[in-house]
Amino acid sequence: MFRQREDILQRKSGEKVTHRGEPSEWRIPRQMRSLGPKAMITGGLGYCGSQLSRALLQEGIGVVLLDRRELQSELPKGAVFFQADVRDYEKVFQASEGIDTIFHLASFGLSGGEQLKKIKEIDSINVGGTKVVIDVCKSRNISKLIYGSSVTVVFGGDPVEDAVETLPYFPLEKQPDNYSKSKSIAEQMILTANGAPLQGGETLRTCALRPPGIYGPGEDKIIPRFIKTIQSYLLYFTFDTTGTWMNWVHICNLTQAYLLARRALTAERNFIASGQAYFIHDGDKINFFEWTSVLYEKLGHPKPRLILPGVVLKIVVTLTEYLYWLLNPIFNFTPFLTRREVGHLLVTYTFRIDKARKQLGFHPKKYSLAEVAGDYLRRKSMREDKGSPSP
Repeated sequence: MFRQREDILQRKSGEKVTHRGEPSEWRIPRQMRSLGPKAMITGGLGYCGSQLSRALLQEGIGVVLLDRRELQSELPKGAVFFQADVRDYEKVFQASEGIDTIFHLASFGLSGGEQLKKIKEIDSINVGGTKVVIDVCKSRNISKLIYGSSVTVVFGGDPVEDAVETLPYFPLEKQPDNYSKSKSIAEQMILTANGAPLQGGETLRTCALRPPGIYGPGEDKIIPRFIKTIQSYLLYFTFDTTGTWMNWVHICNLTQAYLLARRALTAERNFIASGQAYFIHDGDKINFFEWTSVLYEKLGHPKPRLILPGVVLKIVVTLTEYLYWLLNPIFNFTPFLTRREVGHLLVTYTFRIDKARKQLGFHPKKYSLAEVAGDYLRRKSMREDKGSPSP
């Protein structure tokens, strides 16, 4: 059965998945078997997965972190690591022994150089991996599945203001990038699976959280790239984005939402989140360049006074992407921004979180971007003291 499913996914993704994880006889550690609820987080070594695992452990929930990367640091006490690719049905099946909830956070192609990878890899992880997770839930009798989605499933570049969850999916054929298209397909797969019968006789309950950009201490994909660009003195100017607004979410607020979503898929909450999608953010609208202006002060750099039109930003970033394709085979660098990210900066896209407030009991707290810069500088200083290169 395992081999047949694996062959199907390999044909879908067009590539062979190899693994260096646990052997086929792997079983959940004995110390976890005595615990009550147990959750598995795919993409568990990522930023969101790491933060969520700590929060789950604090609530007395056992955690299995599944990730294809090798473990580089010590695990939180009570967590278990299983190295595997989310596209490998057999490995995911093994890792999910005794699990009652899966947080499916594994994804690829969100930002920087990842966005510019071939569609095959993005699709096989985001779509193929999601199919595996759903199949494992059905065969393992896992009744709760929470998906880490994105606001881009409904936003494709056209202005969106104060939208609610009834906004239709952005047409797949018009999605401007592979990541957003694959996330939309995956979310629809997750929500369609809601109500599916499980082998043990229970019912699969699913929901999806749609965050915008994520920030917070330790985040290493988006804000740190902006900080490095400031420190490299490459931003003597800013761009005219007057009147454009967006939402962001602090990692602590997003983690709170995941915990609430899990509870909202239980009988105690009348399965209120079953089959639902939720926008999740800090509750504020921000202009990106105004919001990030605090970073200049924190980093000891003067704020740029020269304001250029947005079309210049598009041209610069387009040239940078071409340079990436040209130089990437011999020189590895991460673009400051991609065309997808620029498209998000130059148009308003905001969403309401009333549904999450009402149904999940979500109440975001206020956080400052200055703390992110402070954390980045502390980490950078620690690496330099140890003689390690900056990421």
